[in-house]
Parts: sequence; C-alpha cells; structure tokens
Amino acid sequence: MKKKLFLIWREEKKLCVREEDAMPRRPILAANWKMNLTSNQSKLLVDSILNNLGAPVNCEIILFPSFLHIPMIAEKIAGKNIGIGGQNLYFEEKGAYTGEIAAFQLVDSGCTHVLIGHSERRHYFHENYETVNKKVLRALSAGLKVMLCVGESLEERENNVTEMVVVDQIESAMQNISHKDMNDISIAYEPIWAIGTGRIATPDDAAHVHQIIRKALGRIFDKEIASKICILYGGSVKPDNIKEVMAEEDIDGVLVGGASLKTDSLLELMRFLN
Repeated sequence: MKKKLFLIWREEKKLCVREEDAMPRRPILAANWKMNLTSNQSKLLVDSILNNLGAPVNCEIILFPSFLHIPMIAEKIAGKNIGIGGQNLYFEEKGAYTGEIAAFQLVDSGCTHVLIGHSERRHYFHENYETVNKKVLRALSAGLKVMLCVGESLEERENNVTEMVVVDQIESAMQNISHKDMNDISIAYEPIWAIGTGRIATPDDAAHVHQIIRKALGRIFDKEIASKICILYGGSVKPDNIKEVMAEEDIDGVLVGGASLKTDSLLELMRFLN
C-alpha cells in the first residue's frame, strides 16, 4: 500500500509528522545559552524548567550552557528527562591544546550532547568542513550525541546557492559516519542571516531546506535514516512564531538562542512543545 504522510496534533501540540508505518520523531527544544549568564542565572533558569516540567514529557529538552556551569546543571537535572551538552569540543583526544576542551572532559562533566558546526564557530573561528567532521567523529567515539548545525549566509542565499552550501556541509560532516552512528545525530538548520537578527526564514523556506537535508541524508545513507532523524530549525525562534515554525512537517524542533535566556519565553516554548 502506498505510504501517506500524516500529521498528528494533540491539544494543538505537534507530536510527529511521519510516514504511517514509521516511528514518530520526538520534538526537541534545544537551548543554546552561548556566552551568556552567570552561574546563578543559569541555576535559576534550570530551577524554572524543573518546576514547570510537565508529565509526561513529550518533547526532548537539551541545554547547552557555558562549560563552567555544566557540572552544576548536570547535578541538578540528574534523573530528569533533560539532556545537557557542550557548545563545542576539540577534535583531538587529549594533549597540549591550551584553551580547548576534550570530548572525554565533557562526558566527565555530565554531558550527554555536544553542539558542532554552529555558524558562529564557522564564521568567527574559521571552522571548516574537515574540522567539523573530525569533531563529529571524536564526539561519537566518546559516546556523546551530536547536534550538527548547518546553514547559509545572507550572501549565499542571495546568490541562490543555499542548497549547494547546505548539502556540502552535510556531506562533508558525514564522512566516515556509519549508519549506526546516525542514531546519535540530529541536525539543526540555522540560516546565518537569521541568527540574533530578529529575521526568520518563512516557514515555507525553512521547510524547503529541511526537505533538502532529509533528501541528502537519504542519498548518503538510506530512506529509513532520513525518515528517522530529527531536523531542528534555528534562527530567531520566539514564542510568537513557534507555532508557525512547528506546523511544517519536516521541522522536528527548534534550536533557540536569545529566547532561551529569559525564563518566561523559555517556559512558553517548552509548554508549546510539551
């Protein structure tokens, strides 16, 4: 029988968009706190999340705080259905790399996840295809789940090369990645021109790129992996546009920056996805 796509909504919350014989993709709320917040501010945010965490938890929540605050937060969320990750790592196992952080150190601090290839890392710190791939491999070898970020610049978008750029980023990052490894990888599409600018790709635009990503993964791996992987949207996501973003069938969650730094907006996003 020909497979059909369907959309399940329950109390106006997106639960999944899948082929009818596949497992649902669980929505993800990833909060990237970047170079912000004191230890006490991070603690207060985590306390707010824990105090307002519904049951059951229908979405996956992942926090990406400052490296300095990871052990404190990991201790607070122990036993809760919340992931915690580093915002970066270095691709060597260990050694004389002053100022860097190793994958095993993230694990030792309590991390379950790591963010790799964020546009700010690519732009400000000149991370390239090779280093991003090395970081993905190192993270997976240490047992960390990877959230891989991809996205185009405004110039690339205006030159109509978004598809080429995003597919190149995906293909290069997936070098030497096995089918099994893909169980521990999610992808966040974040157009660089929409990060922290207040601008947001239209839902149609974002959904189109998500479809491109899923198609590329189907070609690199297979249809099953492409269907199972969670692909998030990142770029000025706020409570007032989350419903519109999540209405698109290929968008499985959001990677949030600025809106995740304030208790009210973070809780509103959490309540919608949960």
